[in-house]
Amino acid sequence: MQPLSHTSRPGSHRSWQCLSVQRNGALCWHGKAPGPRPVMTGTVSIAALRKARRQEQLVSKRLLREDTTAEEGAQDGAGIEPGPLLENEVLELLRSVQKGSEDRKRSLGRLCWALRNKETRQKFVRLDGSIRTLIGLFTSSLADVQMQAGRCLHELSHSSDPAVAEACLPVTSYLLTYLSGHSIEFTELCLYTLGNLVVESEAVRKQLLPQGIIPVLVSCIQSPHEAVLEGLGYVLSQLLQAKEAPTEIIPLVLASALPQHMLRLVCSGLKAGIGAAVEFAWCLHYIICSQMPNTALLSLGALPALTSVLLNLASEPPPDAAEGLELVRHGQGTEQWLFSAALWGYGRVKGSVFPLSQLVCPVLRCLSNLLAEDTGCEEQVQDERLLVAIFLILQSFLQKHPFIAQECLWLLNNLTACEPFFCSALLSLDLLPALLQLLPCSQMATVLVLTVACNIAAKGPAFCQQLHQQPALSLLLPILTLPDLEAVGQCLELLHLLFLHCPEAAADFIRQGGHRALEQHQSTPELQERARALLDMVGHPLGSPPSPRPPSFPPPVL
Repeated sequence: MQPLSHTSRPGSHRSWQCLSVQRNGALCWHGKAPGPRPVMTGTVSIAALRKARRQEQLVSKRLLREDTTAEEGAQDGAGIEPGPLLENEVLELLRSVQKGSEDRKRSLGRLCWALRNKETRQKFVRLDGSIRTLIGLFTSSLADVQMQAGRCLHELSHSSDPAVAEACLPVTSYLLTYLSGHSIEFTELCLYTLGNLVVESEAVRKQLLPQGIIPVLVSCIQSPHEAVLEGLGYVLSQLLQAKEAPTEIIPLVLASALPQHMLRLVCSGLKAGIGAAVEFAWCLHYIICSQMPNTALLSLGALPALTSVLLNLASEPPPDAAEGLELVRHGQGTEQWLFSAALWGYGRVKGSVFPLSQLVCPVLRCLSNLLAEDTGCEEQVQDERLLVAIFLILQSFLQKHPFIAQECLWLLNNLTACEPFFCSALLSLDLLPALLQLLPCSQMATVLVLTVACNIAAKGPAFCQQLHQQPALSLLLPILTLPDLEAVGQCLELLHLLFLHCPEAAADFIRQGGHRALEQHQSTPELQERARALLDMVGHPLGSPPSPRPPSFPPPVL
């Protein structure tokens, strides 16, 4: 079975089969720009989620500012954004910077303050010789002058006007050169200036590639300094989100030593720098969902490495965590996750998050998309603890950050889509009651929980028997009354599988009045064929086998 392509539009080739799903685009948690996102089945809710994420996310730009700069420029108004300057005022600032006086540093401070204004930035780059002057000071042998000139260029890089970014094209080679400098503060400033320029201008990106930005980043990523690594991750993440990245940038990154260093830093982020780990986790995500072959990452052990990161994240107990899930040690040093369904209670979760919570989302995304690869890589992560880690994170994030819970359910779907191991483990660990409790949490959660349940039911009679032993039918009946066609359609799919493999489930369904709920959908165009087919199935006497040729259910209408 082939996972959906990155370039697919919302749709499905699913015909009562399990389907792992690849997704791309970052959440507003990290402020990255998203792309198209394929889905497993879907109509209203998934499309609406995708639209909301497109609208809510902004291309990330970052500023490194010091209060002293503002104080020097604003005098009595530090922290207040300056108003626009007139053309002659901007020209006067430039001339004061060009003069070789001893007060040049102060003049640069005033210019840096003025460049915080959008209109002033535009007027400045239009002045003849303005960028040449800044470059000359940026390459000065005087460290304080060089730093102040760099801050001026940094303010220019924050402009949303592509013309301003393109005016800064002559500075890119110097920015790359100074990444090998000894000053951590100056290197960090150069990195964030580069990252901001990369966001805005394709011309900048096209110039940086032949200038050797990838080899420079390979050298820079071996720095021991957290601030430098975090800034480098920012630059790389902006490059990897460019529209031309899949064809022009990602192949160069994969051919370099960057992937192995990114994996190392994501894994070490639990003990060292969380900021760099978060940046590089998103970088890995952008590579994985780019539709480039992920064989290089898989060969580096990305799947078990990221699984280990998620296990460690889940083992960090959040404050006020609800009881019910714990990591305990049983003889010989063997660790085992234990779950007590009776203690599972979302009412006691107060929206607490893990100390390393910002790392959770990109790691979940990476794992989900790697598992969507048609490579049989699920065997690399056949560990029951992964399931319990997902439920621990679900429990902690559900109330305050429900989108993280949805990411957990996407991963759970991709784990159970093709691999019976995780379906069996989910049942043997008694995690099914906790899963079913998520049904009423949100429209998206309802669809995803039903999809995971379908993955389990599709594994055959033994799995359907265990599903039937849970109060699944009583939870499904209210869903059939919902106005949400996607949730109802997924519910019909689950009922079909249960009735097909477990005839007693059909009899119980009738006893609970389920046939009346099905009859209501006989007049719904998108659902009527499936509803009638299910009514035919439950029309068999108790214990009689289903028809030799079960009804053919069409995929959900898109």
